[in-house]
Amino acid sequence: FLSVEAWGEPGIVCSKANASFDQNLFLLDPESGDYRKLTDDTDARYHDVTFGPDDDLYCVTNHGADTAYVARLDLDDGTPTVVEEAGDWNVSHLSLHGGTGRVVWVRNVDGYSEVHAGRLTAEDDIEPLSTPDLPDGVVFAAEFGPDGDCAISMSRSDDPKNVFVLDPDTGSAERWTNFGTLGIPRETFLEPEIVRYESFDGREIPAYWTLPPNAEPGETPVIVDIHGGPEHQRQPWFYPTKQYFLQQGYAVLEPNVRGSSGYGTAYTHLDDTDKRMDSVADIEAAVGWLHERDAVDADRIVAYGRSYGGFMVLAAITEYPDLWAAAVDFVGIADFETFLENTGEWRRSHREQEYGSLENRNLLRSISPIHEAERISCPLFIQHGANDPRVPVGEAKQIAERVRERGVPVETCIFEDEGHHTTSRENLIEEFERIAAFLDEHV
Repeated sequence: FLSVEAWGEPGIVCSKANASFDQNLFLLDPESGDYRKLTDDTDARYHDVTFGPDDDLYCVTNHGADTAYVARLDLDDGTPTVVEEAGDWNVSHLSLHGGTGRVVWVRNVDGYSEVHAGRLTAEDDIEPLSTPDLPDGVVFAAEFGPDGDCAISMSRSDDPKNVFVLDPDTGSAERWTNFGTLGIPRETFLEPEIVRYESFDGREIPAYWTLPPNAEPGETPVIVDIHGGPEHQRQPWFYPTKQYFLQQGYAVLEPNVRGSSGYGTAYTHLDDTDKRMDSVADIEAAVGWLHERDAVDADRIVAYGRSYGGFMVLAAITEYPDLWAAAVDFVGIADFETFLENTGEWRRSHREQEYGSLENRNLLRSISPIHEAERISCPLFIQHGANDPRVPVGEAKQIAERVRERGVPVETCIFEDEGHHTTSRENLIEEFERIAAFLDEHV
């Protein structure tokens, strides 16, 4: 078992992950140590598991559906019963207060969080309560306290993560924290526009598009910021690095290419194994969309991404080398063979389900940027932590060496005291000062 999900009179509910979005639930008797499987090995996700007032088990799941919904699970056989649907969107969070039957659930609507409050009036029925008076933004967590109020942590483009306390009956919400912006006026932080562009196969790809202040026609450089995961989703939360680039005159495009979460199970699987490069083609289509924007300087477009997004950067500049003025790769995968051989054993099997198995090395080679490194022609900045257990630092070193051999400008920033994320303030300052100088020089 990887995690304890819930506990109550019937026992302890534990989760075992088969893949990033595939789990099974087990019910454990803490006195005897006996356990039994609740769920049926269907490729489904279960999270925010909680016991209700009468020891019924509730959760968010996408079992048998393309989008996630609030469900009650039968404790005998794990069969889910729909309690609250989310339509074309996913339910992202669920919290339930056992004493009062109050419920808060959140829909992820194009990346923005839509918070709902209600009360269980029957085991499969929620009566809506007042609409929560909360700002637009992104919810990270929702948890009930003992008095029946719900603490909600959330962020928005102009506001770092803060906590609001919601009274579900009245809908009133009080802000409890004020994590500030270090004196920078909030009105200088820009809100993105939701856009969609057409990819190679006619599929619409959602993205966030933000122009800098006073963008001049044909003179605006662009950063195409590609999220990691690959099953993550870029959402409109507070992102200080993005706001810095906007104030420096860059526009920012943040695509949620196929394989991203938030748009249904089928969309999440569109980049699995041999379909990997379809998601890279979505990046080419993004640049094509940018070329049609009046403000954009088509000769000054930057590929930028972290972790799996770093792989996407390397793939984009090898598959479509003529599109880019520069590239920034944070802890990216250059060679899927060496990545899978050297990543932590605890995550190898999960990653093989997404990228392909070491038993199929031809597939892994076909999607690995290292084998097309001679096609890279734009200046490349590479950041990595020497102690990264997820994407070993050898990925950075081998792609840097290969590109340097061709005389292409490469700058590396490898911290000996960091892992998959840069955490120390000193290193963060150095990292982004160097990136800013790199982009000033080459873009």
